[in-house]
Amino acid sequence: MFVVHFFENRIALLNQFRQQVPAVGEDLKIKGRKAKVASVTAVDEKTYHVQVTLEAKQKPTVAADPGKKKKR
Repeated sequence: MFVVHFFENRIALLNQFRQQVPAVGEDLKIKGRKAKVASVTAVDEKTYHVQVTLEAKQKPTVAADPGKKKKR
């Protein structure tokens, strides 16, 4: 069992106690967002730091017609 610390730009996202360490290039889901492993660094025999890149959040688009206004 390994302690895995997930980071994005030096910001700690998640700490997990896992049976295996993720490999470079592996796709993960962290806090409901897609992530890809960029690098893995061994701190000691049981602790690993994993750098990930998260997929950018997409803002929802407005589906309603802009000509329609809310009735009050």
